Amino acid sequence: MSTAVPFSQVSPYSVFRNRSFSLIWTGQLVSTAGSALTSLAAGILVFRLTNSALSVGLMLMATALPSLLVGLVAGVFVDRVDRKRIMIWSDILRAVIVALIPILVRSNIIWLYILVMLSSAVGRFFDPALDSSLPDMASAEELTAANSLMAISSFGSTAIGFAASGLIASAYSIDWAFYIDSLTFLFSVACVALIQLPVFKPEEKTSVSSVVVNLRAGLKYLFGNQLLRSIFMISAPVFLSFGLWNALLLPFALRALHANEFEYGIQEGLTSVGFVIGSLLMVRLANRLRDGQWLVISFIGMGIIGILYGFSTNIPLAILLVMISGFLNAPSSITRRVMIQRNTQRDMRGRVSSAFIVSRDFIFLIGMAAAGLADVVNVRALVIASSVLLVAAGVLGQFLPGIGHPAAQWRRTIALLRGAALAPGLGVGRAATAADFDLLASRFPDITGLRGQEWRDLAEDALVFDTPAGTTILRKGETSNNAYFILEGRAAAGRVEGDQYRLLEVLNAGDFFGEIAALTGAPRTANVVAEIPSTLLQLPSSALRKLMADPQTNRVFMSKMMERMLRMNMVDLPRYVGLDQNSLRELRTDEQAIPE
Repeated sequence: MSTAVPFSQVSPYSVFRNRSFSLIWTGQLVSTAGSALTSLAAGILVFRLTNSALSVGLMLMATALPSLLVGLVAGVFVDRVDRKRIMIWSDILRAVIVALIPILVRSNIIWLYILVMLSSAVGRFFDPALDSSLPDMASAEELTAANSLMAISSFGSTAIGFAASGLIASAYSIDWAFYIDSLTFLFSVACVALIQLPVFKPEEKTSVSSVVVNLRAGLKYLFGNQLLRSIFMISAPVFLSFGLWNALLLPFALRALHANEFEYGIQEGLTSVGFVIGSLLMVRLANRLRDGQWLVISFIGMGIIGILYGFSTNIPLAILLVMISGFLNAPSSITRRVMIQRNTQRDMRGRVSSAFIVSRDFIFLIGMAAAGLADVVNVRALVIASSVLLVAAGVLGQFLPGIGHPAAQWRRTIALLRGAALAPGLGVGRAATAADFDLLASRFPDITGLRGQEWRDLAEDALVFDTPAGTTILRKGETSNNAYFILEGRAAAGRVEGDQYRLLEVLNAGDFFGEIAALTGAPRTANVVAEIPSTLLQLPSSALRKLMADPQTNRVFMSKMMERMLRMNMVDLPRYVGLDQNSLRELRTDEQAIPE
């Protein structure tokens, strides 16, 4: 057996070694700065002509409305068509559309609304194509860092665009903002043309009926996944708050703070600077807390800062507060994308991403429309109300499965974990039945590719355990070649770190655990206890390897293994049983190279 090679922490910037990621990152850095020019310039232009917060809200609504018309359908096409080609043509069309704005708007302001809607509609194809492609350009352990760096590229560069747009509006013709944006889209086209992505080939031709069927399958997948459903629920008040907030920033700056357009641009630009700083910190700190904890901290923090902003009376303080708000926005923006990507199989990513974009834009529309109240209601009160919504979202997140862990439940879970050494363990299991595996397939969709004899082979080695609450399923330090799937119920994993007991992970129906020890022969790294009465399916390592022979299942297991090993800093692992560290790296590389 070969000598084990130490497993080292992956550099958060190693993803730049991938040429395709570097190209797409650079293209988005330039293109997003250009889009910020158009976004701010369009709002300033409308407010100059109408002096109405409602008109600004309507203009922003024009950017969100197309999502309701084409968003979900766009996701189906992203899952069925060459994603690289979708991104290229989306950027070409947007370059033409944006260049037409200063030409056509001279005849009638309505052209601004029409062209902004068209550009946004085309963008609804680009965005899910980009999000869905990112896991193909970054390994499992690089994905959080890749999303953080992409957030800097896709949002941080707006600082340049916002500041430049305010300057152009104050000192030059505002038309230049649109022409420059058009050129940045063409730069993005050049970058995307040079990247390499696997091409997914659907089994049947794309038709109206296949689009409807695939759309229905995507929505069923989204709402059938407990974690994705929780993210969807917590996002609703957040998107409502963001829609209202974004539409109110300009009238608030000009009316309540008595700022000029350039100072408004600086305020928007420094919000992006704060986001960049937060994203850079997330590159290194994301693994310190659970993803759900980052969401809760981010929402509550933004809400508190937003309330203070609503009471601010001078421009320097307001600019500082929105910069802090941008900083606090980074953790939720990044972790939400990572959670969606990690919990969505590849052939569903376009539809799930589009579903979130559509829901975001639909709720944005409601918030933007509500901004019209600023014409008759105190704008400060509306800004504060939008911020209170964020605090409420953070509180809600504490109670949603997969995201939060309420304080009382957390204390009870820690007590169960502390007593794991003395608590009763698993009793005698029963043989698994076909019904158990049918339930497993419904809980864990990635293994639905197994059929017939493959199921029967797995069932021969599998046991099912019905465990009361408080049962210790795994004990830290013991060795075993078994892994577990949760068919029903909930479990928690934790261990002592220093003087504190750390809750590592909450495991719900459909989750698996114990795979690292089962595949490597290493001692268990944590205690796992049943929080509530649960049903578990036990698979020995031999059956687990059969399961992982399927490429899609292999991808899910390897991604989760790498995530857990990095989180627990598992360097110097003992020699694997049939899978040493070199083999693991090869398996991870092979998994990345699997053609779609």
